[in-house]
Amino acid sequence: MPVWCCRCSLAGHFRNYSDSETEGEIFNSLVQYFGDNLGRKVKAMPLVEETSLLEDSSVTLPVVIIGNGPSGICLSYMLSGYRPYLSSEAIHPNTILHNKLEEARHLSIVDQDLEYLSEGLEGRSSNPVAVLFDTLLHPDADFGYDYPSVLHWKLEQHHYIPHLVLGKGPPGGAWHNMEGSMLTISFGNWMELPGLKFKDWMSSKRRNLKGDRVMPEEIARYYKHYVKVMGLQKNFRDNTYITSVSRLYRDQDDDDSQVRDISTNHLQIEETKFIKRNWEIRGYQRVADGSHIPFCLFAENVALATGTLDSPAHLEIEGEGFPFVFHSMPEFGAAISKGKLRGKLDPVLIVGSGLTAADAVLCAYNNNIPVIHVFRRRVTDPSLIFKQLPKKLYPEYHKVYHMMCTRSYSVNPNLSSDYTSFPEHHVLSFKSDMKCILQSISGLKKIFKLSAAVVLIGSHPNLSFLKEQGCYLGHKSSQPITCKGNPVEIDTYTYECVKEANLFALGPLVGDNFVRFLKGGALGVTRCLTTRQKKKQHLFVERGGGDGIA
Repeated sequence: MPVWCCRCSLAGHFRNYSDSETEGEIFNSLVQYFGDNLGRKVKAMPLVEETSLLEDSSVTLPVVIIGNGPSGICLSYMLSGYRPYLSSEAIHPNTILHNKLEEARHLSIVDQDLEYLSEGLEGRSSNPVAVLFDTLLHPDADFGYDYPSVLHWKLEQHHYIPHLVLGKGPPGGAWHNMEGSMLTISFGNWMELPGLKFKDWMSSKRRNLKGDRVMPEEIARYYKHYVKVMGLQKNFRDNTYITSVSRLYRDQDDDDSQVRDISTNHLQIEETKFIKRNWEIRGYQRVADGSHIPFCLFAENVALATGTLDSPAHLEIEGEGFPFVFHSMPEFGAAISKGKLRGKLDPVLIVGSGLTAADAVLCAYNNNIPVIHVFRRRVTDPSLIFKQLPKKLYPEYHKVYHMMCTRSYSVNPNLSSDYTSFPEHHVLSFKSDMKCILQSISGLKKIFKLSAAVVLIGSHPNLSFLKEQGCYLGHKSSQPITCKGNPVEIDTYTYECVKEANLFALGPLVGDNFVRFLKGGALGVTRCLTTRQKKKQHLFVERGGGDGIA
């Protein structure tokens, strides 16, 4: 079956396949993209067979971004040449930071020393560039202020870095799949991306913003519109699924045409013999008729912006695979909307102490479904997310937290008709007769009959396209990547993976779960790639290059 490949000879032509019209439609914009932005007269992208020997190429993408959620969108925006500058009349409330910004007012933030600007700043992200960019976009937001951004944006097209953004669905990523009945945890203006205020977009759609928090479907529409209005569509490919991202290596003793994929073990034995080359990205694109078109891309750099919502975490206990055990809010919401739990006397078991579990509690409570709420932590645990949310802004979550504290099984050893919490408990197993066994921290076991169970204890990203499922990139290389427990280990100023050069990660993969902080990853990556591009240009000039692409 033919695949499409962006690594091609300039003299290449399309081969005559029977479905060439479909393939031409899909990749016409990609051809145009190379022709416009690399200054080459590329008439068509040649197709190669899956088994073909891939020749060394004249055209390789500088960047491929995997994931088209807010992280990927923001990175595309900045790689497209949009640059943030200090506004002429802006005064940042942090005097020290403002003085630093004044020192290089004529430079965009991308061209400044991010480590110097970030020094001394504090915020709710462990990544200093994320804290810096957030305080520039939303000064003193954590103190309850709604100050305007101190930045203004300019499109400087000479800074454009060619790239593609690959996503499974439309731009916006997982926001298109979230349960629509719940409000977002963040304010609407914290969800916005640079250059387009969320409130302005809402007004243009003649929708009233009744409160500061909004529904996920509104955010999803905003992100999709953002890509269009900012002119980023040419960089985006929807309905793409990645199956493999691997390094190509070249034998030092061979000429450039001998490029191959070398096993990890082989490299460990003869690592000095091989030179790392570009990335090979393989996958397929799902088209309208449901068929799959395989593709093969090559890139100098890959940015991982997949988020972490792909694979719900499991308890890994007996009976968890029974059909009455759900692992996501959409599954649970669908069961309720279809009336499967209507009139049930037995309670729903909800496992977890985070906001998604709280959403499930509210969903069940509002539908008059009795709840058993099980979680491992003490209700006084200072790390519980509820303790970080102001009561006035998040009353529904504090309602759940109040029930967790006051309606515990230890306080009243009888199940309430609507809600009972089981702090410091865990589920031992599920049984085929829809019963579950709980165990307390002291070892005491209890058995309950259920109408359903919802396990909401976090999620893992799907990095199956990387070697070792991407585990080797984490702080704990023997464990799966997670947002909180084991994020990807990066250089905190460039967002480049510590254990893999030219591979970048941003957003939830590096611990930034909130949109307001993941934008810093786009700044860090753009700064790094721009700096390297300038060094290449200088080297090119020093070597006497004249007519090539600068």
